[in-house]
Amino acid sequence: MESEGCRVAFAKDGVFLHTSAKRHPEQDSLIPGVIRILEKGSEVQLQWTPLEEAGDTPQIVFSKKESPGAAEEDLFDPGYEPDWAVISAVRTQPRPPEQPPDPAPLPSPRAQWAFTLSLSELQSIRRSRPGLGWSYLIFISRDGRSLPALHFHRGGSKALLRALCKYLILAISPKDSRLYLVYSHDSYALSHAFDELQLFDENSSNLVSQVQLAPRPTVHREAPVTEQEWGQHLDPQGRITRLDELKRRIFAGGLSPALRKEAWRFLLGYYSWDSSSEENRARARHRTDEYFRMKLQWKSVSEEQERRNSLLRGYRSLIERDVSRTDRSTKFYQGSESPALVLLHDVLMTYCMYHFDLGYVQGMSDLLSPILYVTQNEVDAFWCFVGFMELVHQNFEESQESMKRQLGQLGLLLRLLDPPLGEFLEAKESGSLCFCFRWLLIWFKREFAFMDVLQLWEVLWTGLPCPNFHLLVACGILDSEREALMNSGFGFNEILKYINELTMKMSTEQMLCRAEALYRQLVATPELPRNVQEVLGLGGAAGTSPPQSLSPSQAPELEQTGRSSTPPTDSSIEILPPEEPPTAPSPEP
Repeated sequence: MESEGCRVAFAKDGVFLHTSAKRHPEQDSLIPGVIRILEKGSEVQLQWTPLEEAGDTPQIVFSKKESPGAAEEDLFDPGYEPDWAVISAVRTQPRPPEQPPDPAPLPSPRAQWAFTLSLSELQSIRRSRPGLGWSYLIFISRDGRSLPALHFHRGGSKALLRALCKYLILAISPKDSRLYLVYSHDSYALSHAFDELQLFDENSSNLVSQVQLAPRPTVHREAPVTEQEWGQHLDPQGRITRLDELKRRIFAGGLSPALRKEAWRFLLGYYSWDSSSEENRARARHRTDEYFRMKLQWKSVSEEQERRNSLLRGYRSLIERDVSRTDRSTKFYQGSESPALVLLHDVLMTYCMYHFDLGYVQGMSDLLSPILYVTQNEVDAFWCFVGFMELVHQNFEESQESMKRQLGQLGLLLRLLDPPLGEFLEAKESGSLCFCFRWLLIWFKREFAFMDVLQLWEVLWTGLPCPNFHLLVACGILDSEREALMNSGFGFNEILKYINELTMKMSTEQMLCRAEALYRQLVATPELPRNVQEVLGLGGAAGTSPPQSLSPSQAPELEQTGRSSTPPTDSSIEILPPEEPPTAPSPEP
């Protein structure tokens, strides 16, 4: 594409335009193309051109059938929201043998979608909302015209924005967190706005290039809480006293094995911290009756009735299949006649009666198994499981919105804590962190040894030091493996295999120490980004820290950002300054 007087400063393929199958039946619904930044003398242009090869279109599985058929006018709407989709496979077919051109070739139907826009005419850029399977960008010109939404099926939107920062300043709109306002480097209006926000030092002539993290402290675990120590927190009626202190100790050291059966009832809401022993026993008696009433509902369903109830039949089939392979190497569940397997099955079937809309989803047996092992009681296990599911039930919802959001939040934390590692993973098409899906879905149940999971969960159940501490545990695992990953030369498949093979090879104690150290490092960081404050649950995030500037290497994360959709206030505007990216591995060429 290089030619005299024209230089390609940036190029990325796998950038698709989604057309309307209803309005344009003669064309492809998905048109693959290349986005480029061209330098032509003093003018810089943004150009998208379609590819003409018929085999370049990836196979797409949409979550809604109408996704590819959005109305044409929607494609040019700045508020356009394409449905989430995932790429099931990308297959490029070999080019057919070249044929002699026709004497008068007809123009390609795809060619009409090509566009070129001078950066001097670019007014703003709208990004996709967090949680989509891929990101899209909509470029809006100064005359108010919106260009077609460009979908980055193979990543690269962040790299494009970083490349644009060489020529422009991108500022998040104070009224719309998904809109980037475009300014030239010598824009008086932007400089005036910066002065009002006090983003400049008196002696500084440029923006702060990146968030400077505080030093990472060293963290040591404490001894587990013993039965004797637990007893010191009980008043004569059996109520828990000095609860904050007790939770802090559980977070710092976990529980001794002999104490778990009692303490888990409190941690999972079966017993109330504020109730006396007698009140909690009365609660247990009532819950026992309630449990067996629900259990009777499915136990009394005849085979003939179940044949006409496909949903219940499906739940039973899934449960029987999963129970037969859940923790069978653990002595408690060994043997084909193990009574523990029967209880595991019965509790899960009863949960379907308790929460029929959610029912049973693969992975729930992993969450129940340790609870049943600790409680050694069917009713206690059920109600403790209900309490656990109150925390994580959104993980199992069909829309998977919660899982998408958590992966986005994990990516946000990782790229702030370790930009080079984030860049490396993105360069290897692993920026979506899909290999962490199982970690978050069942809270690392299959990553650590069975007994270690008991300690990890009781620490997480305290809710300390923040609501999303499990995301920092995930960051800790990736942090511990960063050198092995970045020095490996792995591609996507190798990274996935490497992460999966970490199972049962990690220390819970070490990961909890590392995760807590990361948390302390973040909360001690001045000018912590507001969206990170929100993930960490820091109260009154807006306005508690001065606004910060981000370097191009920290351009807004468009592939799974986890950014809150709440528009920032005027005092929390974030800026992308015109600096060269660091020498860390680049996600895109």
